Amino acid sequence: MQSYSGYLFDLDGTLVDTAPDLHQALNHALTAHDYEAVDIRHTRHWIGHGARAMVTQALHAELGDGPADSIIDRVCDSFLPYYQDHVADHSQIYPEVLETLDILKRRGAGLAVVTNKVGRFAVQLLNALDLSRYFASIVCGDTTSHAKPAADPALHACAELGLNINEVLLVGDSTTDVGCARAAGCAVVCVRDGYNHGIAAQALGADAVIESFRDLV
Repeated sequence: MQSYSGYLFDLDGTLVDTAPDLHQALNHALTAHDYEAVDIRHTRHWIGHGARAMVTQALHAELGDGPADSIIDRVCDSFLPYYQDHVADHSQIYPEVLETLDILKRRGAGLAVVTNKVGRFAVQLLNALDLSRYFASIVCGDTTSHAKPAADPALHACAELGLNINEVLLVGDSTTDVGCARAAGCAVVCVRDGYNHGIAAQALGADAVIESFRDLV
């Protein structure tokens, strides 16, 4: 794999396995409103488009129809404060992430996080896991007018890194990441075992699928 001047990393399912804490918060919110808890295998397929989308999909799976906005709002109101209090209880950095980030940073590459997670949760998680120190730019779901798969987050990160879009590689795990990279005009690779919404990694449309984070170096 060629070297790039900058690397834009998705967060959930790419840098960190956040599903355990998101799952716990989701089930807390669902059961608080007398809905059935869901299996973590389902939760993993619903991560990547933000908390509201995840709650909506969980309610849709139980109710069978599109849930009313008022129901989604109530469940989200239970989910958000609970998740904020437990954002990094069980979340784990994936193997070889730290070693790879160390190498890329020593090489002088510009590193950024580009996530659809809202800022207060993303920054809190990165700080709790001591990851913030690696990144010159952290672009969250509420940083730009349009989140991934729009081009805006990738372009914003490049502007903060001082790099052109064709100088960076986006590293993600889903069609959301691939769509962002294609819209922005940069190369993209996907990790094999992220949160890919049930789509096989090789079918996501990325330029390559990496077996290990070490493949980046």
